[in-house]
Amino acid sequence: MEHQLITFEKKNFTILVIYVKNIKFSYFKDFLIEKIQESPSFFKNIPIMLNIEKLSYKFDWINIKNFILSIGLFLIGITGCKNKNIEKIISKSGLPVFSLHKKIKSKIYKNKNYNNNNQNKHINSSYYDINNQKNYVFNKLVRSGQRIYLPNTDLIITNNVSSGAELISDGHVHIYGVMRGRVLAGANGDITRKIFCTHLFAELISIAGEYLTIEQIPLKFLGKSVEISLINHILCIKNLI
Repeated sequence: MEHQLITFEKKNFTILVIYVKNIKFSYFKDFLIEKIQESPSFFKNIPIMLNIEKLSYKFDWINIKNFILSIGLFLIGITGCKNKNIEKIISKSGLPVFSLHKKIKSKIYKNKNYNNNNQNKHINSSYYDINNQKNYVFNKLVRSGQRIYLPNTDLIITNNVSSGAELISDGHVHIYGVMRGRVLAGANGDITRKIFCTHLFAELISIAGEYLTIEQIPLKFLGKSVEISLINHILCIKNLI
């Protein structure tokens, strides 16, 4: 019976994919440091993957890896490697190399590959994946580390959402409480979806892959009741009251 204490379950996680082209290493360092300084909450504790498909293979891989780890990012793997020798070097450094044939949707924050199989429904203290409902109402406090994903429909939260929590829906997202975590509407790319929130303090808001971090949200909207929509690829916020 001891084997029942260890089980395998397929999970889905948000991964930030960084695409690197043929640029100088010094530029890459300065650019990444600048982005982290602009939005520290966005990069905090988020796993990243490096896509080197368009990067010249005349580069110092170990130097790049050490730099990424030195600035506190969680590098979990490499994708887009087409050179067998470089792949061996990367693998020997302790990181996995993922095949491009494995589907990884990516647009800065839109890096999710979700499974909508009903047989894989699972609910525990940190992950909620709800399938095939017209909408879903979640009445409990959404705690830090918890993640709720709702495909093909709207997500309604009637409580507070803590910092470090994540709400994801293919439809609209409604938060009737204080929103301090990350919220993503139109996760399947639907640009018509919106976010409605009664007390906006979100670490990140996103619709169809376009996003703003809390540092980029105008101060006049923080703590307010707002409606967020996507117009011409720009997130637009307006007061509801």
